[in-house]
Amino acid sequence: MKIVSLSLPDKMVETMDEIQASLGFSGRSELVRAALRSMLDDIHDKDSLTGYINGLIVVTHGQNEEAPVTTLKHKYEDIIKTHVHSKTASSICVELFLVQGPAKKVVEMSKAFQAEDKMKSTKFMPV
Repeated sequence: MKIVSLSLPDKMVETMDEIQASLGFSGRSELVRAALRSMLDDIHDKDSLTGYINGLIVVTHGQNEEAPVTTLKHKYEDIIKTHVHSKTASSICVELFLVQGPAKKVVEMSKAFQAEDKMKSTKFMPV
């Protein structure tokens, strides 16, 4: 097994340690491997979608990180049927996109949000 070194923000390491303890992982490496397996499964599931699909993309970000959302929203406006923006009490914005279109383009949009560093979380759900 290869050793890979990672640099992570302190808050992320704290959260990892909490998850590790609460879910019973034996160490951070085991937790990271499980997270990567989950991400790889998610990518495989997205890449296997075909045809014309409907889905929901939920994105969260800090209130001062609106620019990437606006850029991607305009890039994919042809498949966005509904967009809802809401701000939580803790200044976290939640964006909900109902999308409809060719699977390839819907998945591309989801991956574009996921690849954006300024997003706190991204979740895609086919419906």
